[in-house]
Amino acid sequence: MKTVPAPIVRSFSQLAELDPDRPVVTLFSGGLDSSYLLLRLRSMGLRDVHAVSVDIGEDESATYKRQVAEALGAKIHLLDRRTEFAEGYVAPAIAAQAVYLGIHPVSSTLSRPLIAHSAVELARSLGAQAVLHTANRSQNTLRRLNGALRLLGYEGAYGSPYDLDPVTRDDKLTALRAAGVDLLAGRIVSGDSNLWCREFESGILDDPERHEVPEEMYAWSRPTAAPGSSDTLTVAFERGRPVALDGRHLPLTELIERLNLRVGAYGLGRYSGLEHLDHGEKVLEIREMPAAWLLLSTYRHIESACLDAELIREKRHLEQVWVREALEGRWFGELRLAAQSFVDTSARRTSGSVTWRLRTGGADTRSITAGRPLYLRTREEWEEDAIAAESAPFATLRSGPYLSAAA
Repeated sequence: MKTVPAPIVRSFSQLAELDPDRPVVTLFSGGLDSSYLLLRLRSMGLRDVHAVSVDIGEDESATYKRQVAEALGAKIHLLDRRTEFAEGYVAPAIAAQAVYLGIHPVSSTLSRPLIAHSAVELARSLGAQAVLHTANRSQNTLRRLNGALRLLGYEGAYGSPYDLDPVTRDDKLTALRAAGVDLLAGRIVSGDSNLWCREFESGILDDPERHEVPEEMYAWSRPTAAPGSSDTLTVAFERGRPVALDGRHLPLTELIERLNLRVGAYGLGRYSGLEHLDHGEKVLEIREMPAAWLLLSTYRHIESACLDAELIREKRHLEQVWVREALEGRWFGELRLAAQSFVDTSARRTSGSVTWRLRTGGADTRSITAGRPLYLRTREEWEEDAIAAESAPFATLRSGPYLSAAA
């Protein structure tokens, strides 16, 4: 018996098909789009709406989200997934050197599968008829969330009504104000944040040919170090995972938080670049990721110290396979998982540390160490030993009993 695919929600008109007495789960960030969706669901008479907010270290406060959701008649679920995000999504991305086409480290690519998984868990526990989100056509989140929900095998309807029914910013604000919710004014860009990245797009950043990010939008990478100052720090990895900062073992969430501030104090970790949409068009995205900037570089140095060059060459190819599959919404797909197996096998041999000297505008390595290194520490001694080892068989051959005296 064939399984009937779950219906994909693409427009607001499809929401009229929902049973007003059965639970509906919506992904809720506290932003304009997710708040307006709650308003529309309430206006349609749905009486059991659950707004799920997955905490992975974002900017918006839990108090703010609770205020908005409750004002719009939804039950709020605040789920702390910071540790799971760091250990299960960020750490694999570090080992996979997950950088989009050499431009910027990936971020929402990592968070969307976890958010989708959390929403499906809640929806199944409630017997919900649908999981809704608010991504639109100019956001890659659309295919990442839909892809994750499909691969997770969610049984109900899922998708975004904004896919085919975009609503202008002004119309959303006007409707929310009329409903007594006026908490969202003043935003000039669309933002996404977690403990790994703060990202900005749209609004005043729509045009790649003319964009300027107001300095006050940066929180981690705003230079605060005194001119001419420097900072020395050491990051250690064990079996492909970041484990310690300056000799102190830390949970990955805390290690990332500390590095965001220490590395960002020197203005490091800012990225800008174009990322493709479903049909090839590209949009501008601005990011600040100081910890990612340092951790990815640290990993590559330690990996280089531990792994054979040919293995690294093959891994670099599979890294982009990993990135492509995750980026296209196939985090739970077989090919991404297969690439992850290769990455994990390589990571088991990647242990060591790098000491960095941070300075305004850059950083330099001061020490690269590995438990089982392939690097040389004294070239001259190695050359002497190598020549001696290579010459030894010939010395035996010249004096061997099987050579005649005439020879």
